[in-house]
Amino acid sequence: MSRLPLGATVRRDAGLYGYERALRRAGMQVIAGVDEAGRGACAGPLVAGAAILKPGKSGEIPGLADSKLLTEKARERVYAQVLKRALSWAVVVIESDECDRLGMHVANVEALRRAVALLDVTPEYVLTDGFPVDGLGVPGLAVWKGDRVAGCISAASVLAKVTRDRIMVDLDREHPAYDFKTHKGYITDAHAAALTENGPCPQHRMRFVNVRRAAGLEVDPSDPSIEHPESSDELSDPSVEPPDPSAEPVETADPAERVPTVADLVDSTSLGRETRRGESA
Repeated sequence: MSRLPLGATVRRDAGLYGYERALRRAGMQVIAGVDEAGRGACAGPLVAGAAILKPGKSGEIPGLADSKLLTEKARERVYAQVLKRALSWAVVVIESDECDRLGMHVANVEALRRAVALLDVTPEYVLTDGFPVDGLGVPGLAVWKGDRVAGCISAASVLAKVTRDRIMVDLDREHPAYDFKTHKGYITDAHAAALTENGPCPQHRMRFVNVRRAAGLEVDPSDPSIEHPESSDELSDPSVEPPDPSAEPVETADPAERVPTVADLVDSTSLGRETRRGESA
């Protein structure tokens, strides 16, 4: 579906939850957002997140915004709130070798589909960031800059990015020569220099042109399977300030139930590792 259903109208000043409110007015109560992190990185996994927020004030997340516009500390706070307040959420992790096998576009679409499928609550409608995703089993809409204008997509974006960043920090301990903890697998001058000096490690994606060159492999410019890296999506001066932690208390009891570690990012599947959490209390 390329447009909102009949009866759903979003005003320009509707705010971050305007799409969800419009869809609920049109009779669709359970709305999922889905987004990914790591599509343009040349190392590390691709991670997709999906989130269904509760209706009304109980589903509004303090400090929520596009994950790339938040500082690291703000993302962590928002992440904890998404886990606390979401009706349902899921994360899928596609390892770098699977990204190479599938190609980034296919891996991306499959990760988004799998994240939606893993939700414990079946959505009636799905909002995606930027481009349409078929095969979801329910109607959906691609929203331009969706992670900045739709709350459920922003929540999914935070889930995906925080999960991926934690994984990259963990991988930095295994491969310290590349400084994954800083650039998270995106190409920077320092990352390019490390690739040139050390060659690629098992976490690098061999479809990417810069990785292939660092490995001494032939690069055919006409090969459609060749991928091109993006620069780091970390913003040095984020435009969204961290929310005041005193404005809203954050539940800290039983953190193991709510904040998965890298080791929790679950069972191996043909598409990679995936994790799911059920309906929130």
